[in-house]
Formats: sequence, structure tokens, C-alpha cells
Amino acid sequence: MQLHETIFCATAALPGSSSGPGAIFLHDIQTGNSLASFKQTNAGTHCVSVVESVDSQGGFFLAAQPDKSLLNVYNFQKDQISLKTVLPEKLTCVELDRKGDFAAGGTVSGRVYLWEVSSGILFHAWDAHYREVTALRFTHDGAALISGSKDSGVAVWSLARLLDDDLQNDLPLPYCAFSDHTLAITDIICGVGKFPSCRILTASIDHSVKLWDLSSKSLLTTFQFPKPISCLAWDLTERLFFAGSSDGSIHQMNLFRQRENKNNGRQLEAIGGAGVTDTIRLDDEGSIPSNRRLISVGQEVTCLSISLTSSLLLVGTSSGLINIYDIASHQLLRTITAHKGFSITHLQTMLKPPDLIGHISLSLSLGASSDARDVIPVKPVLPFQRMRDPKTRELHEVSVLLPARGSLYDEEESFYPTSSFLRDHEFFVGPSSQADSMQDTGSLRTRVADLEAEVQQLRAQLGKAKGINDTMWNTVVQRVVGQAKTKSVDDNQVPPSDRPRKRGRTNE
Repeated sequence: MQLHETIFCATAALPGSSSGPGAIFLHDIQTGNSLASFKQTNAGTHCVSVVESVDSQGGFFLAAQPDKSLLNVYNFQKDQISLKTVLPEKLTCVELDRKGDFAAGGTVSGRVYLWEVSSGILFHAWDAHYREVTALRFTHDGAALISGSKDSGVAVWSLARLLDDDLQNDLPLPYCAFSDHTLAITDIICGVGKFPSCRILTASIDHSVKLWDLSSKSLLTTFQFPKPISCLAWDLTERLFFAGSSDGSIHQMNLFRQRENKNNGRQLEAIGGAGVTDTIRLDDEGSIPSNRRLISVGQEVTCLSISLTSSLLLVGTSSGLINIYDIASHQLLRTITAHKGFSITHLQTMLKPPDLIGHISLSLSLGASSDARDVIPVKPVLPFQRMRDPKTRELHEVSVLLPARGSLYDEEESFYPTSSFLRDHEFFVGPSSQADSMQDTGSLRTRVADLEAEVQQLRAQLGKAKGINDTMWNTVVQRVVGQAKTKSVDDNQVPPSDRPRKRGRTNE
């Protein structure tokens, strides 16, 4: 088993195009090759949500159709629709929590629906906004739901209050509501952390991106851009974010900067945080020139995503291209052109599912790909209810998947040794050239043994050469010193009369 990052993307047909409906694809992030495709969907922006295959459970994903009140359900073990469910009305956005327990959908009328995935029961439906709901996001722990609308409002809903039996007949009240935007909300990104100790980013066509703190229910900073913002991508460590515009420009905004202290040293400090009056403008005339942090795609940007290693930026365009940029240098590394004639409506990276059709992991020891469902069962998804039914809610049973003992696919901690994890981690974070040249552990050990033997041989040869050099040096020195002593003794033994005399001058 090796950690293998893939690209999960959804496409939709362009208006007036005769190319047929779109599809959902998985690509290799290193080569761009297609790994799998799931047909018969034409989901738009914010209308696709996925739960990955983890903890001995197969993942699934939802795709809301724009022209019908239908929701298509897929899993990674089958390239066809596994379930079609009829909805109360057309959805403009859909979202799953990270565990896949609850699904939320927004509508044109501003209404939000909340279903339980494993039973299909409609737990709540309420008028969250006055106009169309454009974006929905669950917090990382699934304790809150965040909604954005064309009425420029952002609302945060506590899931505990929405599921409370005693409050089912009352109008839900949001945990907090933000109304500082002046135009429609286009995207919402939730940071890491448990609710409410987390922050969120909201984008709008009013040229601004706002950073909010849920614990204090306050606005931290406003970032003003030259163009309307249509999509966002936030680094997992919350160091920076990217804001994409419909004109093809992508702005990078660093949330930390270096400054010099009194000791002539440099330290990092967070920017912004002063509240409503704190506005950071990104333009050529402002304090932060945009041309230094600008990526120009040349086409309308529809979605953004950052890789799991936070080293690559993935950009989806309205013409079907997926550009992959290096974040540090903003250099274009590669372009996936397999979806020309369609629009990229959803884009994210994920680890390659071990139960992906056509790419079943060899560690599962399966005889055929059809056996994957028995080894890695898919999380149950039942048809969603169209109306609230209190009796069904009281009597419903929730399907819970328990880990099977003695199965071929155990938890990762039991079959994934530390040495294998470190090797796979190096393969995962390293460039493709290093990954291609990696050798197995046996060959590396043999190579190390050969190098150690060569070092010992060189040390022995060096000792012999040093001994010969010392012998030659001592011999030469002794001969030179002996000859000098002999010559001085002979000079002292010669009588004075025998010594040559100086001849005087003669006058002629």
C-alpha cells in the first residue's frame, strides 16, 4: 500500500453545447492520467460532495442535477449510479459532513434541507435566507452548518439545535449571522478546529473576501480585490489563501508577514485582525502590489483547490482545463486537457481510494473487483425523504458499520508498519523523479554494505600509503643529515698551510 494523491473533479456541459452531459473523474496528480470516470451527471458549482474511503468503509459522493429535482449517489466500487433519489425541489448546492452522517441542500427559494444519510430521514427544513442559497459548508467536526446566499448574508447553524426533538416545531435561530457583504456570496471555506474555535473565509462578487472568527462571532479582516471573487482555496495550515476571479486572475494572499524587531532579527506576525475597520487592499497602487502575487490563467476560473502537501495549486476553468501550479514559484507544471468542451465545476485532491473500480489495492487479496464490496462495505445511503415525518423519525433505525474481526482488510494501525509508512510518506511528498528512482529496502541495504566494505578497503590502503611515505621521508632526512655532518668534519681537519691564499694586486 502506498499513499497516492489523486484529483477528484466534476464537469458540466456548457450552455448551448451538444457534447452531452458531463461526468466525474479521478486523475493521477503526477501524470494527469485518468483513473476512473462516473457518467450520467451534469452537476454545477457547489453541487458535488464526496466522502472518502477510510476506516474499512467505502466512500461515496453526491451530485445534484441542475435541471431536475434529482440527486445521484455514486460509490467508488461502481462506475454507474448506485442510487437516484427524488428531492422536494431542485438543489442549488449540496454538502456532506466529513463522516458522511448528514447531508444538507440549499434551494433557489432560500430553503435548506437536512437529511440523515444512513436512514434518508429529513430531520429539518427551514427558510434560512431570503434568496437563493449559493454555498453550504460543514465545520470539520460536523457540529455546525454554514450557509451563504445571494442576499449577501452568511449564517452559522448549530447542528445540535437542528436535531433537537424539542425544537422541531420552532423556527431555527442561527448561532450567528454575518451581513457585512453587500452582494451575493460565491464561496465559503471553513478552517480547521472544532466548532466554534475555528475561522471561516467568505467570498462575494462585491470584490471582497472576509475572515470571520466563530468563537467571538466577529469580523477579523476584510481583503479587497480588484475584481469580483468567484472561488477560494485555503491552505490547511491557514498561512495563505487564493482568490480566483471570472476574468482569469488568481490572487495569493499571505496571512503572515515578516517584520524586524529591536534586536535586528525577523519574526512572523499575523496581518489584520483589527475588526470591521481593518481593510487590506490588493491593487497596484496600494500597500500590497497585486502583480507580485498574481497568477493569470487567461480563462474564467471556476474552482480552486490546494494539494494535500500544500505545494500545488489546482485551477479549474470554464473551458475544461485543469492547470497545476507550483505554489512557491507560481510556475505552471502541467495542464490536463481531457475535458475540453466542458466546464470544471468541482475540484479537490484526495488519497486514491483502495476500493476504486479498476484499481483495487493488491493488499486486499481479492479474487475480482466485485469482491471489494464484501471486504470494504460501502456506507449505506437510503433515498431521502421529501417531507418531514415525525413518526418515522421516532421509529427509525440507523445502520452502523462495525469493523469485522478476522477480515482481510483491518484497520490501518494493525497492518501498516511504521517503516512502510515512512517509506510511503517519502514517496508521497517527493517529486516524481525521486519516486521513479526509489529502490526497495533489500537493495538499499546491499548498497550500504558495499559502501561500508569499500570504505574499509580505502582506509587500509591509506594506512599502507602513509607507512611508505613515512619510511621514505625518514630515509631521505637521515641521508641528508649524514652527508652534511661528514662534510663539516673534513673541513675542520685541513691544515692552515694547505689552505688557498688570496693573491694581492701587482702594479704593472
